[in-house]
Amino acid sequence: MELTSKYETVFIVNPDFTEEASKGLLEKFTGLITENGGMVDKVDEWGKKKLAYLIDDYSDGYYYVVNFTAKADVPAELGRVYNITDGVLRSIIVKLDK
Repeated sequence: MELTSKYETVFIVNPDFTEEASKGLLEKFTGLITENGGMVDKVDEWGKKKLAYLIDDYSDGYYYVVNFTAKADVPAELGRVYNITDGVLRSIIVKLDK
């Protein structure tokens, strides 16, 4: 039996992206989780929020929060994909306590 853990990720999408493009990124990331054997537990769409500081000259961003269960290699791959995806201003992945 493979060991799995619970994770939470937050990512901020460029506010200039259309709603359709933002949802496309959400589908891309949740698809990556499930394709690698993980399970998406919950998705929260926080919507457009003011940023605490400018990121790439943007003062707001579109926030998504995804809770998922996966093996330890999935968050590393997800983080790699966040870093190479246009439109993701910031992201974080944290392992939740059981």
